[in-house]
Amino acid sequence: MTTVRITDALESHMPAIQAIYAHHVLYGLASFETDAPDVAEMHIRYQKTLASGLPWWVALEGDRVIGYCYLSFYRPRYAYRYTVENSIYIRHDETGRGTGKRLMKTAIEWAEQQGYRQMVANVGNSNNRASLALHRSLGFEQMGVLRAVGLKQGQWLDTVLLQRPLGVGDTTLPDREPKKYGKTGH
Repeated sequence: MTTVRITDALESHMPAIQAIYAHHVLYGLASFETDAPDVAEMHIRYQKTLASGLPWWVALEGDRVIGYCYLSFYRPRYAYRYTVENSIYIRHDETGRGTGKRLMKTAIEWAEQQGYRQMVANVGNSNNRASLALHRSLGFEQMGVLRAVGLKQGQWLDTVLLQRPLGVGDTTLPDREPKKYGKTGH
């Protein structure tokens, strides 16, 4: 069995990332998108993430992308600048191997090193036990549930908001602005 490694996502990974995400969009309930974005759209999203100063990682088994994770700002208003939101997707046939936890640990470690103070997760579908368990295992606490805010595949879906402090969290005021993304070396 080949070792899984976490590394910075590259433009060349976008077709595999698009395939992973498309499966979740078309057959799952974690994403509230109903039409799978094409590779060109995934390139745009990737570039916007990097341009905002935030990272995107992939989990590689050999040269094969089996999962990805990226961070975005929780909200665009300046007062939210210390809070990031994670997004994570694993190939549907590669779940349960710890890949999600490794990706999330990379994201948490990076965000703490950059000076971010809070990470949130907006988990689509309150029945998404795997994502909820992953986040809880990494110290996220459930902050609330928005009931029936999505309608997909003929059913109403909730979203679950989870939050985790980063570093010292809100116990002190920051003495610097968060750093921006540079290649992480993972």
